[in-house]
Amino acid sequence: MKNLLKIGLLASGMFLAFDTTNAQQKFAHINSADLLQSMPEMKTADANFQTYAKAKQTSLELMVAERQKLVTTYEEKYKTLSEANRATLEKELTTLGGTIQDLEKRITDEQEKAQEELATKRGEIYQPVFKKAEDAVKAVAKEKGFAYVFDVSQPGVVYFDGGTDLINDVKTKLGIAIAPK
Repeated sequence: MKNLLKIGLLASGMFLAFDTTNAQQKFAHINSADLLQSMPEMKTADANFQTYAKAKQTSLELMVAERQKLVTTYEEKYKTLSEANRATLEKELTTLGGTIQDLEKRITDEQEKAQEELATKRGEIYQPVFKKAEDAVKAVAKEKGFAYVFDVSQPGVVYFDGGTDLINDVKTKLGIAIAPK
């Protein structure tokens, strides 16, 4: 009987300790999309990435234009094909056709390479901005005593009501002017 009483007291003590610990946990939320859009570094990163992507696009467009010129030349020569010039023109058309195929392969390879390079460049450009935002959120959460900060811009947050919104504190931490609502 004494053991049962001791177990009961120990269990209720543990329950109360757990409940007290739980009550001390503080929750907050932030909209990371809004935060990132307000960061000047993000605007710079966007501009740098767009410039890089445009350069890749221009390079591909030049190759496509070159291919189109070759196709037009091929079609024009093919229209002039006759029995009199068949032997000479067929060699030219075969060579031109091979050149077009080679160029099409180079274009395809260049497109794949460009996609990989864009993905790598995206990481290089944006990762420092994401890291800075993440570090600021962590610093503010720690300063304010929050155990959890939820990102309400992500689909994993199904519902939130009230709570503490850290967006203005994090913007202040990053030196971003807060627009009045």
